[in-house]
Amino acid sequence: MTQIRPEVLQKLTPVLTKRWLSPDAWQIGVYERLDGYQALRKTLDVHPDDMIQLIKDSGLRGRGGAGFPTGLKWGFIPQGDGKPHYLVINADEGEPGTCKDLPLMTYDPHSLVEGAIIASYAIRANRAFIYIRGEAVHAARRLRNAVQEAYAAGYLGKNILGSGFDLDLVVHSGAGAYICGEETALLDSLEGFRGQPRLRPPFPAIAGLYASPTVVNNVGTIASVPYIVLGGADWWKSMGTEKSAGPMIYSLSGRVVNPGQYECGLGITLRELIEMAGGMQPGHELKFWTPGGSSTPILTAEHIDTAMDFEGVAAAGSILGTTAMQIFSDQDCPVYNTWRWLEFYHHESCGKCTPCREGNYWLVRTYRRILAGQGTLADLDTMQDTADNIFGRSFCGLGDGAATPVISTLKWFRDDYLGYIEGRTAPRLSEKSLVGAH
Repeated sequence: MTQIRPEVLQKLTPVLTKRWLSPDAWQIGVYERLDGYQALRKTLDVHPDDMIQLIKDSGLRGRGGAGFPTGLKWGFIPQGDGKPHYLVINADEGEPGTCKDLPLMTYDPHSLVEGAIIASYAIRANRAFIYIRGEAVHAARRLRNAVQEAYAAGYLGKNILGSGFDLDLVVHSGAGAYICGEETALLDSLEGFRGQPRLRPPFPAIAGLYASPTVVNNVGTIASVPYIVLGGADWWKSMGTEKSAGPMIYSLSGRVVNPGQYECGLGITLRELIEMAGGMQPGHELKFWTPGGSSTPILTAEHIDTAMDFEGVAAAGSILGTTAMQIFSDQDCPVYNTWRWLEFYHHESCGKCTPCREGNYWLVRTYRRILAGQGTLADLDTMQDTADNIFGRSFCGLGDGAATPVISTLKWFRDDYLGYIEGRTAPRLSEKSLVGAH
């Protein structure tokens, strides 16, 4: 196990994760003893516009993948329009490798509930929804319990804490469709329709849930809000970098000694995170990794000192995404792993647009041929062309997420593909997998 240097250990900044190890922190009594709902009381004493400005000043950016400035998104909601406003929290965490929201909702659900109340107050919403993945049964149970406790304590419902502000919060379990992590597909599903992405514009801020102004934010984004209210914008900006402010929960999995969640200021490097996780497993050397889940372009061992913030990862040719860092070693095959991801995206494609529906269908079959030792050099050109026609041409980001591992592995690890085609690498799949693959 690698010895962790003190200067690296000091980069741990437990903010959103600080209550996770507190016994029964999911219960309202413990949460209140640990500063719970103090931010809400502070919020109700100021004007909603001041709360939006505070979030703008903090530099908080979305924790769901795109990194859009949160305060700016809240400010897009038109005020005085006579329409109901809605807050929708995207808790449909389902991308391979992504695992930061589920423990947050399981161990500290009240932080999300309190953040939802504050955000709703800021955008003048009287109804909010948490859309959680259907398989996340335990986290949903904890969330529903937290909502019930909040109602009983007067933090939800009519005239919250005597402020005159009303809010109802609904926890809605989806049916396990990955596409519903896309915000407009989520809204369609929440309305009772099949989860498929909508054409934009209009954007949710103008015509979202029930054709009314809606803010859609990630779990980590909303759970950050109470800490910013209590600590202030300058305190939040003291962590992270100038353009990527605050802490981030990095989820390390794969070939590290201690996989798990590591909350650090944005801008920490992969080298430092691996050191925190006890180093690489014995006998393994870093070969490739995902900075933000399987939908982000993979990076290599050469990028180990990349700053893990929005700008640093973009400069390296990828995106920060959900900071789901899957760590692969020299004993792992990038071709095989890309095929596994593609099988997921092919299965989860909603089928609405041709590039994603047809492109993933053919990519999966081409990968099966290559991994069964029956690929050709022409297959590599076909795969590149297919991925290029999916990327940027699909109706939503699911197609892009499927294409990026193909494009990036062909760029960095073309020789691994040639190994299967030229017979230097033993086939990983049998001929049975090729039924219907030609």
